[in-house]
Amino acid sequence: MAVKFKNITILLILILISGTVYSGPRKKLGLSAAPELLIPVGSVGTALQGSNLASTEGIDAMYWNPAGLSTLSSDRGEFMFSHNQYIADIKIEYLAGVVKLGNIGNLGVGIKAMNFGEELVTTVNYPEGDGSTFKPLFLTANLSFARAMTDKIHFGATLKLINQNIAEVSATGYAFDFGLQYIGGKTGLRFGIAIKNLGTSMKFNGSGLDRTYTDPNGQVARRVNLAEFDLPTNLEIGVSYNFGLDKGKHNFMIGGTFMNGSFNSDEARLGLEYNFNKIIYLRGAYVNYLDGVSGDNLWGPTFGVGLRYPFGAINVGLDYAYKVVNESAFNSNQYFTLHVGF
Repeated sequence: MAVKFKNITILLILILISGTVYSGPRKKLGLSAAPELLIPVGSVGTALQGSNLASTEGIDAMYWNPAGLSTLSSDRGEFMFSHNQYIADIKIEYLAGVVKLGNIGNLGVGIKAMNFGEELVTTVNYPEGDGSTFKPLFLTANLSFARAMTDKIHFGATLKLINQNIAEVSATGYAFDFGLQYIGGKTGLRFGIAIKNLGTSMKFNGSGLDRTYTDPNGQVARRVNLAEFDLPTNLEIGVSYNFGLDKGKHNFMIGGTFMNGSFNSDEARLGLEYNFNKIIYLRGAYVNYLDGVSGDNLWGPTFGVGLRYPFGAINVGLDYAYKVVNESAFNSNQYFTLHVGF
């Protein structure tokens, strides 16, 4: 028991140290390309707000830290579907699967769709709409690979294809995520690091940018040339401690993650997960935004519950996450996730 309390003390000290790190003011807040990359998927990691960077495992780890994809609780693979009721009636669907490739490692694929519904087409002559509509759609497809390099060091990488389509203009980009996890043996202490959304800039183009001008020589058709925007690259460092009581009936995970963002405020995340016999799960997390204006931030704490139960050779899980939104104009986020291991 003394060793456990010692590890908890070390964990809390590291979290506090990470929370004091400040990288200076962000001069380009809100100006990144593909901000949807920062919208989480899956109820487990969302309920913990990514504080489980060091201990995330299985298919849920593809978004949070691809190194965790190297550890699956199932024999052959896993499947996950997640629905997110986002702000402003925006819906986000995520579908993913992962399979074991023997001693080679684990391979996962996923696709995330951000659906805005129908929007009115507005023009200079019809600022209230011309009667027609369009459907913006943002898609992110990912291919992930992870492998346990040793019994303590796990590595993972993800390739992302990003596409944004708005009426008659679109933008495409590519990005990579890289992650590492270090498992501290039987002590329950784990460390993780991930760099996310490292890739190309994005630029909108398409016929929707074509304009006709009239000069002394007559009408001239030209296309508006838009600026390029960089992706929101993040560096995240996390630590967690896992321990059980009463012969493993009651299991706890306390985790902390520091996130340094190129286009958003730095964050210190702290989360706690409890499970009974790895069947019933309770989760919660809080984020401290290190920008000096945390009270004005859109997001609040998160909470979640989960259930895991085997049906023969299949393990079925249902997870729910609730993310508080501080702005009264928007409803709080709700995540519903189905997880199947086979």
